[in-house]
Amino acid sequence: MPWINIPKMEGIASRQAHTDLPANTFERELGKEGFYGPATQMYHRHPPTSWLMVEGLLRPHAFDTKKLVFSGNCPWDAALLFSNPNTQIRFMKLENDMDHLVRNADGDELIFVHQGVGELYCDYGHLSFSEGDYVMLPRGTMWRMSVQESVSVLLIEATNDSYRLPEKGLVGNQAIFDPAILDTPKIDDAFVAQQNETEWRVVVKKSNQLSTITYPYNPLDAVGWHGTLMPVRLNWRDIRPLMSHRYHVPPSAHTTFTTSRFVVCTFVPRPYETDPNAMNVPFFHSNDDYDELIFYHAGQFFSRDHIYPGMMTLHPSGIPHGPHPKALQNAEEKRGTMTDEVAVMIDTRNALEISDEAKTIEWLGYVDSWK
Repeated sequence: MPWINIPKMEGIASRQAHTDLPANTFERELGKEGFYGPATQMYHRHPPTSWLMVEGLLRPHAFDTKKLVFSGNCPWDAALLFSNPNTQIRFMKLENDMDHLVRNADGDELIFVHQGVGELYCDYGHLSFSEGDYVMLPRGTMWRMSVQESVSVLLIEATNDSYRLPEKGLVGNQAIFDPAILDTPKIDDAFVAQQNETEWRVVVKKSNQLSTITYPYNPLDAVGWHGTLMPVRLNWRDIRPLMSHRYHVPPSAHTTFTTSRFVVCTFVPRPYETDPNAMNVPFFHSNDDYDELIFYHAGQFFSRDHIYPGMMTLHPSGIPHGPHPKALQNAEEKRGTMTDEVAVMIDTRNALEISDEAKTIEWLGYVDSWK
């Protein structure tokens, strides 16, 4: 076995992770399976990110989606930023209604609404959406968006996979968010009103190739349904994060959706830890089994300097990462107050490939922001 399950201790160390750090040390966690598996806390004389430079594949990255140039009103024309065999991550902006339907035959689609207000029509009915909503669409669902206010969304495909809710263990099924709060599409007056005998196109993505199916009527013509497979909507404001005033809980405690090869977590405002001996900033960690991609949605990001809503960071597995120096310096000022940040984190078991389009919006100075 690559590890043993009996904790050991060597040298000067804390007896409890993330608390009571030895004087003048910096904690770094080495973990397996993201934050779900065995872990060891190291205590260093210097911050593990105090590098002079990083060259090669392990360089941390930051991207600004506000610099993307958009055209068209089809998700398959949206900017493909990151991908691996298990996911494709796009960013789409819509100024006008989609004039056709789309269907993803490659995997479930998770939509996170960064900006805007609109209506979504799909096989199952009608669903309104607005800023901060997740909308999960099962693989094969036909859908389109109608725009009321300019829409910007993050599209996260679970390639050849399905989204599931995380196991909540000791805290119970109603923790973080009660599944009863998940909204589903309705076959309402708005859905019935959009049914017509006009010609409609459906653009289907399968094996990353597009096919167009044309109908002499609107194929969103359902009159009813029943079953256990359906789209759901969840807003970040309905998430009630796990907290401890004496212990900094790991990112895995904020998991919102899971798949076989990646997880989606949501960071929402919460109280900082109040115990004077507990860390109240994210701990340095070497997450050697996962790439970590974060989309910054709203607020002030305390642990990251020069990062603003609409930006994304990518920390490849294999190199430590953690809070910027300013966050460490100001940590005590935050104790007893509230965080002010909303972000979506995607942790992937397989390395993410950065697209050429993503490279055009990269902030190359990010790697030096820990200096």
